[in-house]
Amino acid sequence: MTPTINFTPTQCVFDRELIERLEGSGPRYTSYPTADRFHGGFGVSDYEQWLAHRAIGANHRPISLYVHVPFCNTICYYCGCNKIITKDKTRADAYLDYLEKEIRLVAEKLGNREKVIQLHFGGGTPTFLSDEQLDRVMGIIRQHFELLPEGEFSIEIDPRKVGRDTVLHLARLGFNRMSIGIQDFDPVVQEAVNRIQSEEETRVVMDAAREAGFKSISVDLIYGLPKQTAHSLENTVSRVIAMSPDRIALYNYAHLPTVFMPQRRINEADLPSSATKLDILQNSVQQLAEAGYVFIGMDHFAKPDDELTRALQQGRLQRNFQGYSTHADCDMIGLGVSSIGKVGPCYTQNEKELDAYYAALDAGHLPVLRGMTLNQDDILRRSVIQALMCRFSLSIEAIEQTFAINFADYFAVELPQIRAFQSEGLLTFDGDFLMVAPKGRFLIRNIAMIFDRHLRERETKARYSKTI
Repeated sequence: MTPTINFTPTQCVFDRELIERLEGSGPRYTSYPTADRFHGGFGVSDYEQWLAHRAIGANHRPISLYVHVPFCNTICYYCGCNKIITKDKTRADAYLDYLEKEIRLVAEKLGNREKVIQLHFGGGTPTFLSDEQLDRVMGIIRQHFELLPEGEFSIEIDPRKVGRDTVLHLARLGFNRMSIGIQDFDPVVQEAVNRIQSEEETRVVMDAAREAGFKSISVDLIYGLPKQTAHSLENTVSRVIAMSPDRIALYNYAHLPTVFMPQRRINEADLPSSATKLDILQNSVQQLAEAGYVFIGMDHFAKPDDELTRALQQGRLQRNFQGYSTHADCDMIGLGVSSIGKVGPCYTQNEKELDAYYAALDAGHLPVLRGMTLNQDDILRRSVIQALMCRFSLSIEAIEQTFAINFADYFAVELPQIRAFQSEGLLTFDGDFLMVAPKGRFLIRNIAMIFDRHLRERETKARYSKTI
């Protein structure tokens, strides 16, 4: 039996040779099964059943709300989000009319005035909404739900369209966390992706957030964009570090022009090579480590005293459709066009097209497009993948006791791949614990994919991003 080796949860090693050899494509595991497994056989009545089950059941944990705002003033060529490009804010008035209908229908099915521990506004560009429109939607939410004083209420910010006064207004509405899109400060790269954003615009928003008492500021960066070089992003990362955000997400650009039409405006010849992308990532990881940021998992970094870091160290980290979270796994209600939610053992996704979303609500029912109800195998594998993604470890005994299985028998098909990764030094496995080694942590998606039965047995039309 291989002796157990203990690793601290924040250790990581960038093993370039291993990454180059094992790099592939795979899910990001904001859920398991992944969203491409949702199907049209799951409909309105199924979702309503699980909402009603929560209302009469014993699950009294607070919930999470996700609100999708699909509008953007301008198009960013790299973007793969569900969005509508317009400068007409009256379109948002009509959208809020329908959002109110959906919120009312959901609240009726839940039956109780649910407590909310997490709220996230995503997009699109949530700050496309005017202050008055933001007042309205928050008023609607508060009418039907109770926002807890200790809750995490976050919003995605585009600094090009937001000034100090709007940030202060967001704080008055109850928002206490924000995510700021930067991507890259290099003007050549910004021109190539049609997102011109100055450092000063960004700093104004961050300074205002601190003035208003926001508890956390996160920034998003992307590597692999057109015209990007190792030097150019090194400069951007240095400037971002100087701004001292609490969290930094460093995403790998997934160029899928057949899936996301705006990406067709990007000249593929301008994209950095795979080797250059690894140079960029390796340099950035080193910069962030030297600046004191802790690797949380996948592409996320946080300050040592951040809630995410503490949750990782304490084994409390969670992962859902909003990314890494500090709260216990809770039901999440998705609101708005294309939004995804989880209630009990089901996932559900709203209509992706605005007309279909409106039509469903005009007909008086929830705008469900597709979803799925998980079986026991799905729930078991979700628990395994969640443990690996969030804690870099798996207690075999805990899984066996919780699900009444023999791990070696149940996962007999997976054991050869576990052993293969063990021989590569990605993990240790002694029959009692599976521990992801420091140099396996940048390849955590590869390790999680071992346990993805749907990926192994069922074809999908989805095109996944690179695992690193």
